[in-house]
Formats: sequence, C-alpha cells, structure tokens
Amino acid sequence: MAKLFRAVIMGPPGSGKGTISKRIAHNFGLQYLSCAQFLQDIVASNQTGYPRTLRQAQALNDLYPPHMVISLNIPYETLRERLSDKWIHPASGRVYNMTFNPPRVKGKDDITGEPLVQSEDDKPEALMARLRHYKDVAKPVLDLYKSQGILHSFSGTDTDRIWPYMNSILSAKLPGLHSEPHPEVYGV
Repeated sequence: MAKLFRAVIMGPPGSGKGTISKRIAHNFGLQYLSCAQFLQDIVASNQTGYPRTLRQAQALNDLYPPHMVISLNIPYETLRERLSDKWIHPASGRVYNMTFNPPRVKGKDDITGEPLVQSEDDKPEALMARLRHYKDVAKPVLDLYKSQGILHSFSGTDTDRIWPYMNSILSAKLPGLHSEPHPEVYGV
C-alpha cells in the first residue's frame, strides 16, 4: 500500500508549482498529479481545473479533502523573469526555461527537434492581467484553507531556499498518514 497524502500546491503563474510538486513526490515517494497535465482534456469537456475557485475548493474538500495546502508567494519580478524565459513544445507540453532548463539546441525540443514556442500568456504584457486574476480568484480559496488550519505559505525567489522549510513541515506531517492505494500531490 502507498502512503496517502493529498496536497494542493497553489501559486501564481510561474511560481514553481510543478517544480515543488515533483520535488515533494520524488522525496516522499508520492505520485504527482498536475492540473496542467489534464487541462487540455478538461477544456475539451467544458470543465475547469481544481481547485481554482472557492466553489471548486469546497467540492474538492467534499470528495478528497487535502491534508495540506502550500501557497507559493513569489515576487512579480521573479515571475516575469521566469515566464519570459519559458518555452514550450506544443505537441507534448514539455517545458524549457532558457536560464535553468534550456533545450540542448536553442529553440528546439530535445526529443523531436521541433520548434519551441512562447505562450502569449507568458509574455510580460499578459502577465499582469494573469496575476490580478489569480489574486482575485485565489484569495477566497486560500482563506478557506487557512480557516481549516491546513494552509502553509512560503515566500521567496528560489525553490532551493524555501525547500528546507517546506521539507521540514512535510516530514512532520507524513509519518502520521495511513496507507491507501492512491497517493496524490496536486499542482494548481
């Protein structure tokens, strides 16, 4: 039996939700389920990624209440830099960052050699609107999880600097969890 640990990772675009989720999954032997991975299917079926709104968070709590919610608070300038360096292979969804995870050949996917693109949403002019929207929608969700005593906020510009604090909290929470067949870490 696998350990059951449902964590929701929240943060604005470019905050490192995927990076943190994968690190948690790797270090604690958990399965990582990304909302971004399912986004294409969800959009096609007229649903929305969870839990991005208060209503969705309440629905998630009814079905699969999270053990912990991690909120990533990253300064705007850091987000702008990260997203301006982000390039994607459209067919696979593979993500590259020209600063810390560049492709082997500039502008080309490592596996297929096909061209990489930059999303219109990741360009600086679109980022401010995305951040405003995230703050408006996320605040009630974060308030809900705070009222439940499961919200843990981390601020910083570097994953490696906030990881020791996050790891300490996670290490304290994981031993008390029971075994179930479906461990989950959600990146939102």
